[in-house]
Amino acid sequence: MKATAVANANIALVKYWGKRNDELILPANSSISMTCGGLMTTTTVEFSEKFEEDSVTINDEELAAEKDAVVAFLDLVRQQAKTRLKAKVVSSSNFPMAAGLASSASGFAALALAASEAAGLKLNEKELSILARRGSGSASRSVAEGFVEWHKGNRNDGSDSFAESVVKADYWPEFRMITTIVAETKKKISSRAGMSQTVKTSPYYEGWLNTVDADLTTVRNGIKERDFSATGSCAQQNCLKMHATMITTKPSIVYWQPATMEIIHSVLSWREEGSECYFTIDAGPNVKVMCLDKNEKELRKRLEMLEGVKKTITCRPGDGARLTDNHLF
Repeated sequence: MKATAVANANIALVKYWGKRNDELILPANSSISMTCGGLMTTTTVEFSEKFEEDSVTINDEELAAEKDAVVAFLDLVRQQAKTRLKAKVVSSSNFPMAAGLASSASGFAALALAASEAAGLKLNEKELSILARRGSGSASRSVAEGFVEWHKGNRNDGSDSFAESVVKADYWPEFRMITTIVAETKKKISSRAGMSQTVKTSPYYEGWLNTVDADLTTVRNGIKERDFSATGSCAQQNCLKMHATMITTKPSIVYWQPATMEIIHSVLSWREEGSECYFTIDAGPNVKVMCLDKNEKELRKRLEMLEGVKKTITCRPGDGARLTDNHLF
């Protein structure tokens, strides 16, 4: 009863911000993302009678806060598998955690696949997406490959809230996402706490919900037509609308740092000069710059020269969650 899974992070082009059900993690709006090849979490799970309690090791550390969330998730798996066996979980990511780089998305997608497989559950992609969602909403999207849409669903039990590919990973091979790392420390306000406060207090939140469906249509069609201008410009505007709701939350939630603003202004200038690129930012300070492969090397070089940029990682549309024989223990 042991399995190892690998899942990539994903970066939303149309953001998920706010829930209609906190317990089941049901979103107030649908969202579209790109699964990011290269930003990976690998997780090994073993259920056994030899374990007296669950143990969780993440990036070589036993972390109490993360353990509570992982154990709660393991309980969901145990409930489905009708077992009481305790588990050992070892997980490793190749990028910073809790810094606005979707570490929880890749983490819970990998955990969902590894734990369900180790427990003897044979879940299809839809079922796996629904399970992963219970750990982290955006994890539902990391289960699938390429460009992915998470349907908000309408049912109270969440059975129609899952993610599936809009197009596969090889559909738009020229698309690039350059992730800039300006901060590797854990953010002070988690996405979960931030969106809850935004829904309660931001006067702009209703405007966010009223315009997001139009963004979904524009980005979905842009991806299918490989229209970079339409996709990138709408994704950038959607990002700014989400952060506007955060900034107008009481108390205000401002994830951006000076380097964040430097990248934003640089992207705007470079586009005016003829290098087409757009930015998007999740709940954190790290900016992702969208471009096509023909401009990637030059833009990455420029980004790495900006003050405050520690490093960059270029991603292309990646694979969904998958099993591997390379166990971590």
